[in-house]
Amino acid sequence: MSRRMFVAVLPPPEVVADLADYVEPRAERDSPLRWSPQQNWHLTLAFMAAVADRDLDELVEQLAGLAGRRDRFELRLQGAGSFPNPARGKLLWTGVAGEVDQLERLSTGSRTAAVRAGVAVDGAKFRPHLTLARSNRPVEMTRWLRVFDLYAGPSWQVSEIALVQSQLAPGGSRYQVAEVFPLGAGVPEQAG
Repeated sequence: MSRRMFVAVLPPPEVVADLADYVEPRAERDSPLRWSPQQNWHLTLAFMAAVADRDLDELVEQLAGLAGRRDRFELRLQGAGSFPNPARGKLLWTGVAGEVDQLERLSTGSRTAAVRAGVAVDGAKFRPHLTLARSNRPVEMTRWLRVFDLYAGPSWQVSEIALVQSQLAPGGSRYQVAEVFPLGAGVPEQAG
């Protein structure tokens, strides 16, 4: 048996609340976009379409080791964009600012950890973002980009990564956190 999983940074509740306060009055309910529920908001580091049960323990061990060797760092959600492009967008997102290089290293490390555990990882280039809305068909996104590009959320310290199981369901995916790995937990303290 296998399961869909991803490694992610989950923004803390105060960051989610700030973004939700910005999105809510601007999310047009009669638009062609399906707005992501805030409980699904995350920054994907590595996506794995099929994690076999036999590989799960090794994946958890590899991710724990990775997280333990990484330092905490600062991020904030800011700006907007769309995939694949504004003229024919199918996904509207908010971007990331702050120590993005640390986030990129964490993504690379998460993908390496999965491969070492024998798990195939989505090979798409890492583009840090948090998905706000999706569309089944291409949509002109310029007006939404103008609105959401003005967003700049509060900074927070990234202190952990999560291994999340994704279950496809009518109306959208449901996510369940399987494991949480604190950053820096495996780094011995140095004497003063």
